[in-house]
Amino acid sequence: MSVPLHFEHVGKRFGETIVLSDVHFSTEPGELVVLVGPSGCGKSTLMRLVAGLETLSEGTIRAGDRVLDHVPPQDRDVGMVFQSYALYPHITVRDNLAFPLFVKKVAPDVTAKEVQRVAEMLSLVPLLDRLPKQLSGGQRQRVAIGRCLVRKPDIYCFDEPLSNLDAALRSQIRVELKALQRELGKTTIYVTHDQVEAMTMADRIVVLHKGVVQQVGPPEELYLRPNNRFVARFIGTPAMNLIAGTIDANRFIGGSIGAAVAAPREGKVLLGVRPEHVLVRAAGRFEGTVRGIEPVGEAGYLHLAVDGLEVDTSAAGTSSEPTKKGLLCASVPGRDAFAHREGDVVRFDLAEDRLVLFDPDGGERLG
Repeated sequence: MSVPLHFEHVGKRFGETIVLSDVHFSTEPGELVVLVGPSGCGKSTLMRLVAGLETLSEGTIRAGDRVLDHVPPQDRDVGMVFQSYALYPHITVRDNLAFPLFVKKVAPDVTAKEVQRVAEMLSLVPLLDRLPKQLSGGQRQRVAIGRCLVRKPDIYCFDEPLSNLDAALRSQIRVELKALQRELGKTTIYVTHDQVEAMTMADRIVVLHKGVVQQVGPPEELYLRPNNRFVARFIGTPAMNLIAGTIDANRFIGGSIGAAVAAPREGKVLLGVRPEHVLVRAAGRFEGTVRGIEPVGEAGYLHLAVDGLEVDTSAAGTSSEPTKKGLLCASVPGRDAFAHREGDVVRFDLAEDRLVLFDPDGGERLG
């Protein structure tokens, strides 16, 4: 039976340095929750608090009704997979898988049965008698995952488990890992810096910035309705366009473009629009000059200079002040990207039902 995790006003300090502040959210039983954020945001620290590898400074962590705060790591029933694999190099795959049960003094026949079960689940049976040095990166990661599975913990923690793999292998293991988590039905906390992993694997995503939770929600919600400027710029590749302008009578005006919006107020705002909602078409109302082209296969991106437009191009988390005078990014089919040249003038519209407004000072979403 799977248990939910509850983070109740969790805080963590190292001396005077605040790493996590007032983290408060809960998981559903069996849910896969992905923690994302820039380097140093506290996502790995939060996972280590669950596993008992760090101690809380404030708040409480519960697994179901069980308070974990002072429970030793070995008694928490939490399985962890590390980025570095952490396999024992001098023993075989079979013995690496069996090691957690050996430490628990599980009977040899039961251990052998569990090792076989996990090896079959992860397609490791032909590799059981090899040493880790005889395995590929993907195979080593499967062994690391298997060593966690053989314990049958209530909660799984994955700390950037795929970051050492090449892109093709990451894609393969990502699909396998998601299917495996669904089969096991266990609550899983997954830390990654990879946008694709977060968006494709998560039931819900937790976005952290400077130790503070910015938003918790399903991938689609974070993508289409980010809580603030930080989430808008962090979630999605390329990032959401943020256009500086003003609202007057439910109409946004920014440079040479305008759009009808349902605005809760008038005055200065940032208009958020995803690249795929910048609609490049011959009959478009607005005009831009192509300054950069990124053809990346089935899709491509045009970077457009638009007269009078101020676009926030700051990288999420690097500055509290927007960088203006940037280019507008538009997504087009890949074949169309190859057809354009720098200096071309293109026309475009905005998908007005997909626009989001943000406060230009505090960065919060409006409405």
